[in-house]
Order: sequence, then structure tokens, then C-alpha cells
Amino acid sequence: MSKHNSLKTSGGNTGNRSVLKRFERVKVLKERGQWKEGQSPIGLPKTKSEG
Repeated sequence: MSKHNSLKTSGGNTGNRSVLKRFERVKVLKERGQWKEGQSPIGLPKTKSEG
């Protein structure tokens, strides 16, 4: 089954995400020095995207 034409997006026009995935948040925290090894990735503090 194919997507209806109104639901398709034009190629490459995705825009910027305002929400980071968990692994991206861990990466940002490591770069800032706020991540401790062995720390649980659950309940991470809010982080702003760099972009």
C-alpha cells in the first residue's frame, strides 16, 4: 500500500528537529563534562540542541 499524495514530503526538505534523542543528549552531556560513567541514561536533564 502506498502513501497518499498529501502525506508525502518533498525530497530532502526535513527541517531541523527541536528534540534530541537520548543518545544525542548523552553525547552533548559528555562534551560538556556533565556525564559520569555508569550513570543511568533514564531521567536525563534537559539539553539544548547546538544548532
